[in-house]
Amino acid sequence: MYKINLSLLFLLLFSVFSITTHATQIQKPFLPLSLANKIVAAAVQQCEQNGFQVSVAVVDQSGVIRAQVRMDGAGAHTIESSFRKAYTSASLKLSTLKIAQIAAKDPELQGLHHMANNILLLGGGLPIKINGEVVGGIGVGGAPGEHRDEVCAEAGLKSIEENK
Repeated sequence: MYKINLSLLFLLLFSVFSITTHATQIQKPFLPLSLANKIVAAAVQQCEQNGFQVSVAVVDQSGVIRAQVRMDGAGAHTIESSFRKAYTSASLKLSTLKIAQIAAKDPELQGLHHMANNILLLGGGLPIKINGEVVGGIGVGGAPGEHRDEVCAEAGLKSIEENK
């Protein structure tokens, strides 16, 4: 009888642990495709209003593309630059403009762009946060100046503020 109760206790504890672990994994914030598409659409709309032809990329926290578009008239190079800005902001969890400014002031950090092939230290990339956790990044490339790319990226983030 004692062995049966002990076995039941272990089974119960294992079940509770498994459920708790599984529930924790489910609740971790992530970037669903619907939000990635919403972010891209809002950034494109802002750039279009400003008269810029750009590419916009959204990546998940691992740097994998979730959504990307190239507007009519945007240069072919903007596809890669938008992706690399999104990748950089997701990976380093900061604005690419801020990272570029920090690296320009500190000679030891100027080698950051050599850290990985997809790192790009130009403004226009912002981390995407849900519940305070970085779940991805947005990158905009092609506006005349990195500050203008960043304005469009900010518009993309504002489109999901109610989802945070």
